[in-house]
Amino acid sequence: MTLSEPPLLPAERRERLLADLRVRGTLRVSDIARSLGVTAVTVRRDIAQLADEGAIERVHGGIRLPRQAGPTPSPTFAVTLDEDAGPTTDDSALATVGMVVPSLDYYWPAIVQGARDAAPDAGLRIVLRGSSYDDVADVRRQVTWLLESVGVQGLLIAPPTVGAEAAELMTWLTGLDIPVVLVERTATAGPYHEHVESVTTDHAFGASLAVRYLAGEGHQRIGFFASATSPHTPKVRLGWRETSIELGLDLDGTPDIISPDHRHPQWSEEVDRAIDAFVATGTTALLVHSDREAISLVARCEERGIRVPGDLAVVAYDDEVAGLANPALSAVRPAKFTIGETAVQLLAQRMQAGPDRPVHRVRVSPRLVVRDSSAPR
Repeated sequence: MTLSEPPLLPAERRERLLADLRVRGTLRVSDIARSLGVTAVTVRRDIAQLADEGAIERVHGGIRLPRQAGPTPSPTFAVTLDEDAGPTTDDSALATVGMVVPSLDYYWPAIVQGARDAAPDAGLRIVLRGSSYDDVADVRRQVTWLLESVGVQGLLIAPPTVGAEAAELMTWLTGLDIPVVLVERTATAGPYHEHVESVTTDHAFGASLAVRYLAGEGHQRIGFFASATSPHTPKVRLGWRETSIELGLDLDGTPDIISPDHRHPQWSEEVDRAIDAFVATGTTALLVHSDREAISLVARCEERGIRVPGDLAVVAYDDEVAGLANPALSAVRPAKFTIGETAVQLLAQRMQAGPDRPVHRVRVSPRLVVRDSSAPR
Protein backbone atom coordinates (compact mmCIF):
# COMPACT_ATOMS: atom_id res chain seq x y z
CA MET A 1 0.00 0.00 0.00
CA THR A 2 1.50 3.36 -0.99
CA LEU A 3 0.92 6.63 0.81
CA SER A 4 -1.28 7.81 -2.05
CA GLU A 5 -3.76 5.01 -1.43
CA PRO A 6 -6.46 5.26 1.24
CA PRO A 7 -6.14 2.73 4.09
CA LEU A 8 -8.04 -0.48 3.50
CA LEU A 9 -11.03 -1.28 5.62
CA PRO A 10 -10.71 -4.55 7.59
CA ALA A 11 -13.07 -6.38 5.21
CA GLU A 12 -11.16 -5.08 2.17
CA ARG A 13 -7.89 -6.08 3.77
CA ARG A 14 -9.05 -9.67 4.33
CA GLU A 15 -10.39 -9.91 0.77
CA ARG A 16 -7.01 -8.74 -0.50
CA LEU A 17 -5.32 -11.41 1.63
CA LEU A 18 -7.55 -14.10 0.11
CA ALA A 19 -6.90 -12.86 -3.41
CA ASP A 20 -3.13 -12.87 -2.88
CA LEU A 21 -3.39 -16.35 -1.39
CA ARG A 22 -5.23 -17.67 -4.46
CA VAL A 23 -2.71 -16.15 -6.85
CA ARG A 24 0.60 -16.76 -5.09
CA GLY A 25 -0.08 -19.99 -3.23
CA THR A 26 2.45 -19.34 -0.47
CA LEU A 27 2.63 -16.19 1.63
CA ARG A 28 4.56 -15.06 4.69
CA VAL A 29 2.87 -13.05 7.40
CA SER A 30 5.63 -10.46 7.13
CA ASP A 31 5.07 -10.22 3.35
CA ILE A 32 1.34 -9.69 3.84
CA ALA A 33 1.97 -7.05 6.51
CA ARG A 34 4.34 -5.17 4.22
CA SER A 35 1.97 -5.40 1.26
CA LEU A 36 -1.01 -4.11 3.22
CA GLY A 37 0.91 -1.61 5.33
CA VAL A 38 -0.22 -3.14 8.64
CA THR A 39 1.39 -5.01 11.52
CA ALA A 40 2.00 -8.75 11.70
CA VAL A 41 -0.39 -8.77 14.66
CA THR A 42 -3.13 -7.37 12.40
CA VAL A 43 -2.42 -10.04 9.76
CA ARG A 44 -2.66 -12.83 12.33
CA ARG A 45 -5.92 -11.34 13.56
CA ASP A 46 -7.26 -11.29 9.99
CA ILE A 47 -6.22 -14.92 9.49
CA ALA A 48 -7.99 -15.91 12.72
CA GLN A 49 -11.18 -14.12 11.67
CA LEU A 50 -11.14 -15.66 8.18
CA ALA A 51 -10.78 -19.08 9.79
CA ASP A 52 -13.65 -18.35 12.18
CA GLU A 53 -15.81 -17.28 9.23
CA GLY A 54 -14.97 -20.46 7.31
CA ALA A 55 -13.26 -18.57 4.49
CA ILE A 56 -10.05 -20.52 5.10
CA GLU A 57 -9.09 -23.70 6.92
CA ARG A 58 -6.12 -24.08 9.20
CA VAL A 59 -3.79 -26.99 8.44
CA HIS A 60 -0.43 -27.99 9.81
CA GLY A 61 2.11 -25.45 8.58
CA GLY A 62 -0.37 -23.06 7.01
CA ILE A 63 -3.93 -22.45 5.82
CA ARG A 64 -5.98 -23.44 2.78
CA LEU A 65 -9.23 -22.54 1.09
CA PRO A 66 -12.14 -24.71 2.32
CA ARG A 67 -12.41 -28.13 0.70
CA GLN A 68 -15.05 -28.31 -1.97
CA ALA A 69 -17.53 -31.18 -2.21
CA GLY A 70 -16.72 -33.68 -4.95
CA PRO A 71 -13.74 -35.67 -6.14
CA THR A 72 -11.30 -32.74 -6.45
CA PRO A 73 -10.41 -31.19 -3.12
CA SER A 74 -9.34 -27.60 -2.81
CA PRO A 75 -5.58 -27.16 -2.96
CA THR A 76 -3.67 -26.18 0.14
CA PHE A 77 -2.15 -22.69 0.19
CA ALA A 78 0.45 -22.13 2.87
CA VAL A 79 0.92 -18.99 4.92
CA THR A 80 4.18 -19.20 6.81
CA LEU A 81 3.31 -17.98 10.27
CA ASP A 82 6.78 -16.64 11.11
CA GLU A 83 6.52 -18.07 14.62
CA ASP A 84 10.19 -17.45 15.38
CA ALA A 85 9.95 -13.80 14.44
CA GLY A 86 7.02 -13.00 16.70
CA PRO A 87 4.54 -10.16 16.16
CA THR A 88 7.05 -7.63 14.85
CA THR A 89 6.67 -4.97 12.21
CA ASP A 90 8.96 -4.38 9.24
CA ASP A 91 9.74 -0.68 9.63
CA SER A 92 10.90 -0.44 6.02
CA ALA A 93 7.25 -0.53 4.95
CA LEU A 94 6.30 2.39 7.20
CA ALA A 95 6.49 6.14 6.64
CA THR A 96 8.47 7.97 9.34
CA VAL A 97 6.79 10.82 11.22
CA GLY A 98 7.98 12.96 14.10
CA MET A 99 6.26 13.58 17.43
CA VAL A 100 7.28 16.49 19.69
CA VAL A 101 5.68 16.67 23.15
CA PRO A 102 6.33 19.07 26.05
CA SER A 103 6.65 16.41 28.77
CA LEU A 104 7.68 12.78 28.97
CA ASP A 105 6.69 12.17 32.59
CA TYR A 106 3.22 13.68 33.12
CA TYR A 107 0.02 13.65 31.05
CA TRP A 108 1.82 12.98 27.78
CA PRO A 109 3.05 9.37 28.16
CA ALA A 110 -0.47 8.00 27.62
CA ILE A 111 -0.88 10.19 24.52
CA VAL A 112 2.45 8.97 23.16
CA GLN A 113 1.43 5.36 23.85
CA GLY A 114 -1.84 5.83 21.99
CA ALA A 115 0.04 7.26 19.03
CA ARG A 116 2.64 4.48 19.03
CA ASP A 117 0.02 1.75 19.20
CA ALA A 118 -1.96 3.23 16.31
CA ALA A 119 1.01 4.07 14.10
CA PRO A 120 1.81 0.68 12.48
CA ASP A 121 -1.78 0.07 11.34
CA ALA A 122 -1.78 3.60 9.90
CA GLY A 123 1.42 2.79 7.97
CA LEU A 124 3.56 5.04 10.15
CA ARG A 125 6.62 4.84 12.38
CA ILE A 126 7.04 7.50 15.11
CA VAL A 127 10.27 9.18 16.16
CA LEU A 128 9.68 10.90 19.52
CA ARG A 129 11.33 14.06 20.85
CA GLY A 130 10.74 15.76 24.19
CA SER A 131 10.66 19.53 24.34
CA SER A 132 9.22 22.28 26.54
CA TYR A 133 5.88 23.86 27.32
CA ASP A 134 7.07 27.38 26.55
CA ASP A 135 10.56 27.30 24.99
CA VAL A 136 9.85 28.18 21.38
CA ALA A 137 13.51 27.92 20.36
CA ASP A 138 13.79 24.39 21.73
CA VAL A 139 10.63 23.27 19.94
CA ARG A 140 11.98 24.63 16.67
CA ARG A 141 15.32 22.92 17.29
CA GLN A 142 13.64 19.54 17.86
CA VAL A 143 11.55 19.86 14.70
CA THR A 144 14.58 20.91 12.67
CA TRP A 145 16.45 17.81 13.85
CA LEU A 146 13.54 15.58 12.84
CA LEU A 147 13.45 17.19 9.39
CA GLU A 148 17.16 17.24 8.67
CA SER A 149 18.45 14.17 10.50
CA VAL A 150 15.48 11.81 10.22
CA GLY A 151 13.68 13.11 7.15
CA VAL A 152 10.22 12.80 8.67
CA GLN A 153 7.24 12.87 6.33
CA GLY A 154 4.73 14.23 8.84
CA LEU A 155 4.65 15.85 12.26
CA LEU A 156 2.59 15.52 15.45
CA ILE A 157 3.35 18.39 17.80
CA ALA A 158 2.19 20.26 20.91
CA PRO A 159 3.93 23.64 20.54
CA PRO A 160 3.55 26.82 22.59
CA THR A 161 0.64 28.84 21.23
CA VAL A 162 0.71 32.06 23.25
CA GLY A 163 2.76 35.14 22.36
CA ALA A 164 4.48 36.65 19.36
CA GLU A 165 7.26 34.03 19.24
CA ALA A 166 4.69 31.23 19.33
CA ALA A 167 2.82 32.86 16.45
CA GLU A 168 6.05 32.99 14.44
CA LEU A 169 6.66 29.33 15.25
CA MET A 170 3.19 28.42 14.01
CA THR A 171 3.77 30.30 10.77
CA TRP A 172 6.99 28.34 10.29
CA LEU A 173 5.35 24.99 11.11
CA THR A 174 2.46 25.52 8.71
CA GLY A 175 4.93 26.55 6.00
CA LEU A 176 6.75 23.22 6.11
CA ASP A 177 6.31 20.91 3.13
CA ILE A 178 5.03 18.08 5.35
CA PRO A 179 1.61 17.67 7.02
CA VAL A 180 1.40 18.93 10.61
CA VAL A 181 -1.21 17.94 13.21
CA LEU A 182 -1.41 19.73 16.55
CA VAL A 183 -1.98 17.54 19.61
CA GLU A 184 -3.84 19.07 22.58
CA ARG A 185 -3.34 22.48 21.01
CA THR A 186 -5.32 24.65 18.61
CA ALA A 187 -4.04 27.52 16.50
CA THR A 188 -4.64 29.57 13.40
CA ALA A 189 -2.11 30.72 10.85
CA GLY A 190 -1.80 32.86 7.74
CA PRO A 191 -3.36 36.17 6.76
CA TYR A 192 -6.87 34.71 6.98
CA HIS A 193 -6.28 32.99 10.34
CA GLU A 194 -6.99 29.56 8.93
CA HIS A 195 -7.26 26.71 11.41
CA VAL A 196 -4.41 24.23 11.77
CA GLU A 197 -5.35 20.54 11.85
CA SER A 198 -5.69 19.42 15.46
CA VAL A 199 -6.88 16.83 17.97
CA THR A 200 -7.76 18.15 21.43
CA THR A 201 -9.59 17.28 24.61
CA ASP A 202 -12.77 19.29 25.17
CA HIS A 203 -11.46 20.70 28.44
CA ALA A 204 -14.34 23.14 28.89
CA PHE A 205 -16.76 20.23 28.71
CA GLY A 206 -14.65 18.33 31.25
CA ALA A 207 -14.90 21.20 33.71
CA SER A 208 -18.63 21.38 33.03
CA LEU A 209 -18.97 17.71 33.99
CA ALA A 210 -17.33 18.41 37.35
CA VAL A 211 -19.48 21.46 38.10
CA ARG A 212 -22.73 19.71 37.16
CA TYR A 213 -21.80 16.74 39.32
CA LEU A 214 -20.93 18.90 42.35
CA ALA A 215 -24.06 21.02 41.92
CA GLY A 216 -26.11 17.84 41.74
CA GLU A 217 -24.61 16.85 45.09
CA GLY A 218 -26.01 20.05 46.59
CA HIS A 219 -23.01 22.40 46.43
CA GLN A 220 -23.99 25.98 45.63
CA ARG A 221 -20.59 27.65 45.89
CA ILE A 222 -18.00 25.82 43.80
CA GLY A 223 -14.57 27.44 43.66
CA PHE A 224 -11.82 27.18 41.08
CA PHE A 225 -8.09 26.71 41.69
CA ALA A 226 -5.61 26.08 38.88
CA SER A 227 -1.97 26.29 37.92
CA ALA A 228 -0.97 29.23 35.75
CA THR A 229 1.60 27.07 33.98
CA SER A 230 -0.87 24.68 32.33
CA PRO A 231 -1.93 25.59 28.78
CA HIS A 232 -5.27 23.89 29.52
CA THR A 233 -6.17 26.19 32.43
CA PRO A 234 -8.01 28.84 30.33
CA LYS A 235 -10.35 26.23 28.81
CA VAL A 236 -10.93 24.47 32.13
CA ARG A 237 -11.71 27.80 33.78
CA LEU A 238 -14.07 28.75 30.96
CA GLY A 239 -16.05 25.55 31.41
CA TRP A 240 -16.21 26.06 35.18
CA ARG A 241 -17.41 29.64 34.90
CA GLU A 242 -19.94 29.21 32.08
CA THR A 243 -21.54 26.16 33.69
CA SER A 244 -21.71 27.86 37.10
CA ILE A 245 -23.53 30.78 35.50
CA GLU A 246 -25.83 28.48 33.55
CA LEU A 247 -26.79 26.60 36.72
CA GLY A 248 -27.37 29.81 38.68
CA LEU A 249 -24.61 29.08 41.19
CA ASP A 250 -23.34 31.85 43.43
CA LEU A 251 -20.20 33.31 41.82
CA ASP A 252 -20.26 36.58 43.80
CA GLY A 253 -17.08 36.35 45.85
CA THR A 254 -16.51 32.68 44.98
CA PRO A 255 -12.73 32.09 44.82
CA ASP A 256 -11.36 31.97 41.28
CA ILE A 257 -7.65 31.49 41.83
CA ILE A 258 -4.83 31.06 39.33
CA SER A 259 -1.67 30.12 41.22
CA PRO A 260 1.93 29.08 40.56
CA ASP A 261 2.38 25.34 40.25
CA HIS A 262 3.28 23.12 43.19
CA ARG A 263 7.04 23.47 42.56
CA HIS A 264 7.06 27.26 42.96
CA PRO A 265 8.85 28.64 46.06
CA GLN A 266 5.71 30.58 47.05
CA TRP A 267 3.40 27.58 46.63
CA SER A 268 2.80 27.03 50.37
CA GLU A 269 1.86 30.68 50.92
CA GLU A 270 -0.46 30.64 47.89
CA VAL A 271 -2.23 27.50 49.12
CA ASP A 272 -2.80 28.99 52.59
CA ARG A 273 -4.20 32.19 51.09
CA ALA A 274 -6.50 30.13 48.86
CA ILE A 275 -7.75 28.01 51.76
CA ASP A 276 -8.42 31.18 53.76
CA ALA A 277 -10.54 32.43 50.87
CA PHE A 278 -12.51 29.17 50.64
CA VAL A 279 -13.28 29.27 54.35
CA ALA A 280 -14.17 32.99 54.38
CA THR A 281 -16.63 32.68 51.48
CA GLY A 282 -18.32 29.47 52.57
CA THR A 283 -17.07 27.59 49.52
CA THR A 284 -17.97 23.92 49.93
CA ALA A 285 -16.59 22.41 46.72
CA LEU A 286 -13.60 22.97 44.51
CA LEU A 287 -12.38 22.13 41.00
CA VAL A 288 -8.56 21.96 40.99
CA HIS A 289 -6.26 21.74 37.97
CA SER A 290 -4.12 19.68 38.05
CA ASP A 291 -3.74 16.49 40.15
CA ARG A 292 -0.48 17.47 41.81
CA GLU A 293 -1.86 20.83 42.91
CA ALA A 294 -5.05 19.13 44.14
CA ILE A 295 -3.13 16.56 46.19
CA SER A 296 -0.93 19.23 47.76
CA LEU A 297 -3.93 21.43 48.55
CA VAL A 298 -5.87 18.56 50.16
CA ALA A 299 -2.86 17.67 52.30
CA ARG A 300 -2.65 21.26 53.54
CA CYS A 301 -6.40 21.28 54.28
CA GLU A 302 -5.96 18.22 56.47
CA GLU A 303 -3.05 19.86 58.32
CA ARG A 304 -5.35 22.79 59.08
CA GLY A 305 -8.21 20.61 60.25
CA ILE A 306 -10.37 21.10 57.14
CA ARG A 307 -11.92 17.76 56.23
CA VAL A 308 -12.06 16.51 52.66
CA PRO A 309 -14.79 15.78 51.67
CA GLY A 310 -16.63 16.65 54.92
CA ASP A 311 -15.88 20.39 54.83
CA LEU A 312 -14.65 20.74 51.27
CA ALA A 313 -15.41 18.46 48.31
CA VAL A 314 -12.58 18.36 45.74
CA VAL A 315 -12.52 17.27 42.10
CA ALA A 316 -9.13 17.24 40.36
CA TYR A 317 -8.55 17.70 36.64
CA ASP A 318 -6.20 15.34 34.69
CA ASP A 319 -6.53 12.05 36.63
CA GLU A 320 -2.88 11.16 36.28
CA VAL A 321 -2.27 10.37 39.95
CA ALA A 322 -5.54 11.50 41.57
CA GLY A 323 -6.56 7.96 42.46
CA LEU A 324 -3.36 7.48 44.48
CA ALA A 325 -4.13 10.30 46.93
CA ASN A 326 -5.61 9.88 50.39
CA PRO A 327 -8.51 10.31 50.14
CA ALA A 328 -8.61 9.17 46.52
CA LEU A 329 -9.57 12.21 44.47
CA SER A 330 -12.55 12.38 42.18
CA ALA A 331 -11.20 13.60 38.85
CA VAL A 332 -11.95 14.56 35.28
CA ARG A 333 -10.07 12.15 33.02
CA PRO A 334 -9.14 13.25 29.48
CA ALA A 335 -9.05 10.35 27.01
CA LYS A 336 -5.30 10.69 26.54
CA PHE A 337 -4.69 7.37 24.79
CA THR A 338 -7.50 8.17 22.33
CA ILE A 339 -6.01 11.62 21.69
CA GLY A 340 -2.73 10.04 20.55
CA GLU A 341 -4.49 7.36 18.54
CA THR A 342 -6.74 9.89 16.78
CA ALA A 343 -3.85 12.24 16.03
CA VAL A 344 -2.00 9.46 14.22
CA GLN A 345 -5.07 8.54 12.20
CA LEU A 346 -5.64 12.18 11.25
CA LEU A 347 -2.02 12.62 10.17
CA ALA A 348 -2.09 9.42 8.10
CA GLN A 349 -5.27 10.54 6.35
CA ARG A 350 -3.73 13.93 5.60
CA MET A 351 -0.59 12.31 4.21
CA GLN A 352 -2.65 10.03 1.95
CA ALA A 353 -5.18 12.62 0.77
CA GLY A 354 -2.88 15.60 0.24
CA PRO A 355 -3.53 19.33 0.62
CA ASP A 356 -6.99 19.28 -0.95
CA ARG A 357 -8.44 17.47 2.07
CA PRO A 358 -10.45 19.87 4.30
CA VAL A 359 -8.84 20.80 7.59
CA HIS A 360 -10.14 18.64 10.44
CA ARG A 361 -10.34 19.72 14.09
CA VAL A 362 -11.28 16.84 16.36
CA ARG A 363 -12.42 17.33 19.97
CA VAL A 364 -12.54 14.32 22.28
CA SER A 365 -14.72 14.36 25.40
CA PRO A 366 -13.21 13.50 28.79
CA ARG A 367 -15.15 11.70 31.53
CA LEU A 368 -15.66 12.10 35.26
CA VAL A 369 -14.35 9.49 37.71
CA VAL A 370 -16.00 9.77 41.14
CA ARG A 371 -13.93 8.69 44.15
CA ASP A 372 -13.72 9.57 47.86
CA SER A 373 -12.90 13.29 47.81
CA SER A 374 -16.39 14.50 46.88
CA ALA A 375 -19.60 14.03 48.79
CA PRO A 376 -23.15 15.46 48.98
CA ARG A 377 -23.56 18.74 50.80
